Amino acid sequence: MAKNITIAVDAMGGDRAPHMVIEGIAQARTLFPNTKFLVFGDEAQIKPLIAGFPELTSASEIIHTTDYVSSDMQPSQALRKGRQSSMGLAIQSVKDGAADVALSAGNTGALMALAKFMLRTMPGIDRPALISPLPTLRGESVMLDLGANVECDSNNLVQFAIMGAAYVRTVFGLSRPTVALLNVGVEELKGKDSIRAAADILRESRHLPLDFVGFVEGNNIATGEVDVVVTDGFTGNVALKTAEGTARLVTDLLKRAFQSSLSTKLGYLLARHGLSSLRDHMDPNNHNGGVFLGLNGLVMKSHGGANAHGFASAVASAIDMAQNDITRLIADDLNEITHADDQRGAI
Repeated sequence: MAKNITIAVDAMGGDRAPHMVIEGIAQARTLFPNTKFLVFGDEAQIKPLIAGFPELTSASEIIHTTDYVSSDMQPSQALRKGRQSSMGLAIQSVKDGAADVALSAGNTGALMALAKFMLRTMPGIDRPALISPLPTLRGESVMLDLGANVECDSNNLVQFAIMGAAYVRTVFGLSRPTVALLNVGVEELKGKDSIRAAADILRESRHLPLDFVGFVEGNNIATGEVDVVVTDGFTGNVALKTAEGTARLVTDLLKRAFQSSLSTKLGYLLARHGLSSLRDHMDPNNHNGGVFLGLNGLVMKSHGGANAHGFASAVASAIDMAQNDITRLIADDLNEITHADDQRGAI
């Protein structure tokens, strides 16, 4: 029987909080009626909003705090001042076992800093990584790290590969995800030493529940030829923002083109169903919900500019990962690679 999930929500994080947050969890509640919410933030603002959604009244508990993490707060400031904020208290509830996962649309750097400080990394994980789904020609792939770690060594990249594969097994239901390292070419001799060293380790780790296929270049991320794209946080964040900007460029150019003349407007009427499908596939709100993997607890990150539908999508991803106990899956896979290393050392 599926476990009933409790989600700790930072109601004050995001560009349109708390309205967007409350509307988002209300949408999610209709799809997941057994989900409970601990809602952290200013009760004077939150309570009237929840009252507008009767189904949330019995499913949510407000934990009042007027402290919140601003969008421009530095991670170091968040560590000093943010532990009693709506964000910090949401993470603390995961540590205390009161919630299964924390979810915030707030400041990414502050969320990362607080989550790492309060939950600590799992045994065998040096650094947590931020992962998120991306739309592709074949559906969805995932990429990590998306900004949590600017520089990474080969062991970090191997750990990211293991965590990314566990995510895909959990969220997409694939038993053996394909995994590739993002590189400047597909040839084995190309790339930095850390990337080539990580590739050597992954090629030898045939016992892991993943298929390592080598390197992938940036122009092939969107084709969906691999399920998991692994890179450092600097490169991953640049790639993600470039993809989002390209998606906006394409949709804006199409809009201009179809508005340029009477004939193109007529053409739009004929193509509108296909264009609507394209817009939905590329809409970040339909792929919302990054997660910091590698911590002793689940912490989710929603886009700061997400709408209510996008926040509901992040809630759905949080429920998936909590239901399937992704933290345990990662621990099991790490034990496998550690056991294999011990055996090779004994030979």
